[in-house]
Amino acid sequence: MAADVLPPEILAEIFSRLPVQSLLRFRSTSKSLKSLIDSHNFTNLYLKNNPLNRFIILRHKSDLYQLQVDDDDFSKSMIPLNHPLSTNIMLSLFSLKGNRTFPLIGSCNGLLALSDGEIVFKHPHGVLETTIWNPNTRKDRTIPFIPLPIPNIEDSDNPNRGGICVHGFGFDPFTADYKLLRITWLFARQNIFYDSHVSLFSLKTNSWKTIPSMPYALQYVQAMGVFVQNSLHWVMAKKLDGSYPWLIVAFNLTLEIFNEVPLPVELEGEEVNSNSNGSFKIRVAVLGGCLCMSVNYEATKIDVWVMKDYGSRDSWCKLFTLVKSCFNSPLDFLRPLCYSSDGGKVLLEANPNLDKTLRKLFWYDLKSEQVSYVEGIPNFDEAMFYVGSLVSPFFPVDTCKKENRTSKTKRRDDFLSRGFKLKL
Repeated sequence: MAADVLPPEILAEIFSRLPVQSLLRFRSTSKSLKSLIDSHNFTNLYLKNNPLNRFIILRHKSDLYQLQVDDDDFSKSMIPLNHPLSTNIMLSLFSLKGNRTFPLIGSCNGLLALSDGEIVFKHPHGVLETTIWNPNTRKDRTIPFIPLPIPNIEDSDNPNRGGICVHGFGFDPFTADYKLLRITWLFARQNIFYDSHVSLFSLKTNSWKTIPSMPYALQYVQAMGVFVQNSLHWVMAKKLDGSYPWLIVAFNLTLEIFNEVPLPVELEGEEVNSNSNGSFKIRVAVLGGCLCMSVNYEATKIDVWVMKDYGSRDSWCKLFTLVKSCFNSPLDFLRPLCYSSDGGKVLLEANPNLDKTLRKLFWYDLKSEQVSYVEGIPNFDEAMFYVGSLVSPFFPVDTCKKENRTSKTKRRDDFLSRGFKLKL
């Protein structure tokens, strides 16, 4: 048997280039292969060596579907997923009535974060169960619930008050820890104000901690924080009265603080909001591991930018421009998902139809500047890119790579020296 003949390091190198499903079959054939495939070192090697395990998750109401990204007709690979929340009794009851969905919170190293709670709510228990799940290994972990730090708005004298809750999920390489960020705002519609509450959950310690509140308001309801380079990102503003520009705000998972990401120099002096003539809207995404921003000039075009060197304002590069004439109707939403395997095309999620809630996938060819729709995929509510992996929600601490205190301090100092100026 290969496991008894080849050195473990050679065998690990070979196995790290196989599909996830093949590895899951091999691990059941012998104790030695199971030990190798389940090891933390192999899990990390697999993430590094296997760029072909690329998937798209589609959500339609409370159903999830998986597609393997392929340059050809990858719609044929679409399969339904029996996700952990499908066994949630309350979610199932609401789904039968057709009036309950759940948001995709994020993706990191093959782990998906799902929530069966509402984004907009009026009750401290409006945000319910959050689950971290690996669709390939089918292992999941439920995050301990803590009530929202708000009053029961349903019982208050002010029905115009409400709450918004968003999450972000990512990995902190300095502590080797996966973290879940929860930001809630209490707001009033008449006298516009936002009162933020921020909590951070550590999968390593299995505990929540309170983070100091931030002076920003969510500009549009985006449940999913965009994870890039140690940080989670949203589009926010200092206030929602239209007098403040839109900003890209990041939460650093290592330093556990908020900061503003600089916009391209080209956009300096322009009105980044939706209330001024000639203004534009921005949205954030991750593309090829880089922070990505779409700039929507609603009447004419959409520019797509990527920040090639995270934190460096000068590294913003305009990747392409989509003119509105490419679509049959106004385009309200566009988000890049991933590159094709040769890097020549970009897969986009958009809603080029009159119903703004239903979305489509299409390719944009960077060379020919042509748009082609991905056929054979029904309308969906939300899409998310993720890489297939063997990472477990109950990941072990890597005891083989323990560093001394001096080394950790140096890495943290190096990170800060390369970062951009932090603001509050």
